[in-house]
Amino acid sequence: MKRHLILEDGTVFEGLGFGAPATTFGEIIFHTAMT
Repeated sequence: MKRHLILEDGTVFEGLGFGAPATTFGEIIFHTAMT
């Protein structure tokens, strides 16, 4: 199934989903600390 990641600024990334079909929303967090 096609899935889309739509960012607040309107950028859209298209990909393939797996698992049960559902509509969800969430948050993406980038952590760039070095260890």
